[in-house]
Amino acid sequence: MSTENLKKTGTTTLGLVCKDCVIIATEQRATMGTLIAHKKTKKLYRIDDHLALATAGLVGDLQVLARYLSAEANLYRLKRETPIPVESAATLMSNIMNQRKFMPYYVQLVLGGFDTTGGHVYSLDAAGGSIPDDYTSAGSGSPYVFGVLEDHYRDNMAEDDGVNLAIRAISSAIARDSASGGNIAVAVISKDGFKQIPEDEVKRRRDNIKNN
Repeated sequence: MSTENLKKTGTTTLGLVCKDCVIIATEQRATMGTLIAHKKTKKLYRIDDHLALATAGLVGDLQVLARYLSAEANLYRLKRETPIPVESAATLMSNIMNQRKFMPYYVQLVLGGFDTTGGHVYSLDAAGGSIPDDYTSAGSGSPYVFGVLEDHYRDNMAEDDGVNLAIRAISSAIARDSASGGNIAVAVISKDGFKQIPEDEVKRRRDNIKNN
């Protein structure tokens, strides 16, 4: 099988910090050129109870990086009897990718989590750059997401408002980016842990946003 046949790119992901949580969201379409290869692809990974990874890029690279980070987070918890801080997880992942910067992983990552210092979101590039922000997006649909977030994001947003904003932003990308589509996956990470919003609730919220 050629390398070209393994490439499934074109994605929209986002992460945003709310008052008491972090929201991570993705759409679920995987493409190979103009072909829609899969309509329900996993792009949102639970790394630990307090940590999630949203992925854009080459599927094989994304899956192995998610496994690396999950294993390291589990080891950290076992050795130190405490969850890995979000900043430390972002630094670890950036170091892993920086080691391959001349033959890079073909990825853009959004890492988000909630620890003793609050909620955090990081944008990670293929060369190992790690940038914290209140909100970020990655993938081919990210320009449309940034347009929505720039206009509607507010500091200290409530969880419910953050979930609705994430769905609105991803929906905007789906409407305009041909490589993005399908269902929307949304996760909320707070002091209570990782919670994925049920698919039927996401659909209900998405319909309400369209009708208002």
